[in-house]
Amino acid sequence: MATAQVSFQNFLSIPTVDSGVRPRKSCGPTRAAQSRTGSPNWKSSIRSTLADQSRQKPTVDVDRLVDFMYDDLRHVFDEQGIDRTAYDDEVRFRDPITKYDGISGYMLNIALLREFFRPEIILHWVKKTGPYEITTRWTAIMKFILLPWKPELVLTGTSIMGINPQTGKFCSHVDLWDSLQNNDYFSVEALWDVFKQFRFYETPELESPKYQILKRTANYEVRKYAPFVVVERNGHQISAGFNRVGSCSDAKQEDTMSIREMEGGIGAVLKFSGDPTEDMAQQKAKELRCSLKKDGLKPINGCLLARYNHSGRTWSFVMRNEVLIWLEEFSI
Repeated sequence: MATAQVSFQNFLSIPTVDSGVRPRKSCGPTRAAQSRTGSPNWKSSIRSTLADQSRQKPTVDVDRLVDFMYDDLRHVFDEQGIDRTAYDDEVRFRDPITKYDGISGYMLNIALLREFFRPEIILHWVKKTGPYEITTRWTAIMKFILLPWKPELVLTGTSIMGINPQTGKFCSHVDLWDSLQNNDYFSVEALWDVFKQFRFYETPELESPKYQILKRTANYEVRKYAPFVVVERNGHQISAGFNRVGSCSDAKQEDTMSIREMEGGIGAVLKFSGDPTEDMAQQKAKELRCSLKKDGLKPINGCLLARYNHSGRTWSFVMRNEVLIWLEEFSI
């Protein structure tokens, strides 16, 4: 039986703290959260909290808590769950669209996500970022099971974990999303960011390159690709220089096919719908390249076009296409 594969073309020419809450003696807002949210209500509380903490002799083994987080967060959405004894009873959680005060609300939020979104968490790193602060970087991949097509939602970002210096337990948790300019609660931008990912794309079961999402912004994803095989058609001579990966069902008899292996690597991807003409793909690649340069990244010349659907067999407005541009260097 023939195996369907995704088609590529190569263009050679081209859970946290409410910012309005009064600071508590046991746990104040974190510096990292302030720098990302920019809420003016935090300024006076940050100064007093950091001054109080700097006068205290650190008694919490933060390095031990870093190791603990590497192990504990692997279970945040499985049956074992996190160790709730590592959190204060009054732990405060805030992300751009939800907030809870207390361990009961904190655990409820995790349970609701597990029930309705079936999340998978990829933990990239855990670091000590202050005397009583730990920061984690993660990718969350979820499927909203209440909709028939079960859309995939992707969020990437950091969690700023505040530590109570008196108990050695986590007393605050602030989630910051890479896709937002405004990470304050309640962010309409965040609500729209989630809602637009509910869009339906016709994505058949295809053999396609394997990748891990490292970062998702409002305009593109950065992915780490494993090596994959490229099927080239007519070398670089077709139209603007198209290469094919996967199904060659639309090849003509006079076309010359060849196979080579791509090394993989880190690339940025922009997803779009419609029947991808050459002009459309070039325009999308231009948009992606502009976004990358604006964000200070270094795109490599050329791009790949990934086509997940056959023209004429799928309505254009639900077709899934992607342009991919390799990056010179990238770190998170």
